[in-house]
Amino acid sequence: MGHSQSSREEVADAGRDGQRPAPSGRPGDRVRRRGLLALFLRWAFAPDERRRPPTDDGLLTPVATLARRESALALRAVLSDAGIRSTVRGSGPHRVEVLVFPEDADRAARLAASFPAG
Repeated sequence: MGHSQSSREEVADAGRDGQRPAPSGRPGDRVRRRGLLALFLRWAFAPDERRRPPTDDGLLTPVATLARRESALALRAVLSDAGIRSTVRGSGPHRVEVLVFPEDADRAARLAASFPAG
């Protein structure tokens, strides 16, 4: 019992002078742990390929690139009035593409060429 009492006193003394006791383990353990933590965090927060927009347009063909989304939506309304299905996609700052199915691409391109907001 006397041994455990002196151990408690040593721990209490170490706490009173404001210094922390020396860390246990080998000197390189802390560096290894930080390295493993860095690798884990890099893996955990890496960009997910599934979140990126597809670069392939699939079945759609771009027929016009406009500077403003409102202009692209207006062209889309014109195409819709002509019976052409379309969609818009922002492809960069101040860059919006209007896409249509390949069978409608020629007619849509003619309408887009005569579109005043182009």
